[in-house]
Amino acid sequence: MLGTSLLLALKEIRRHKTRSFLTTLGIIIGVASVVTMVSLGNGATQSVQDQVSSLGTNMLVVRPSRGFGRGGGSRPTLFELDDVEAIQTQIAGIRAVAPQTATQATAIFEAQNWSTTVTGTTNEYFQASNLELDVGREFSDSELIGGKSVCIIGETIRANLFR
Repeated sequence: MLGTSLLLALKEIRRHKTRSFLTTLGIIIGVASVVTMVSLGNGATQSVQDQVSSLGTNMLVVRPSRGFGRGGGSRPTLFELDDVEAIQTQIAGIRAVAPQTATQATAIFEAQNWSTTVTGTTNEYFQASNLELDVGREFSDSELIGGKSVCIIGETIRANLFR
């Protein structure tokens, strides 16, 4: 019985070659599409997971707030360097404490200018943010202690100002 059905099926496939070819082609394209979509989805998922893990699963960001209740619209109490040192020395397991402040500014070099975010921080920022310098150096201790006007620029600023 099975042999007869199989022979009949093969005979029909030979008799309708174009239909059989198109059906087979449709199945192949459908399977390839599903495999491609699953692969793209897995790749996108992995990319997002890599980005999240690069931020560090052990990173904690502490920001001053305006508080709750009445007077919540007042200016926040800012952290002092003493607060940063207290966090670093009094909490066990802290690898890096990187205080920072940021503002919008325009960087100018000769006739070129570029609007950007300027971040004031310390060398620990690179470790805490998992960043490495491509070119140049970190801030020296004397620059940090003396509050010198020094900066580290990113690739976008370098490309747009120093053409």
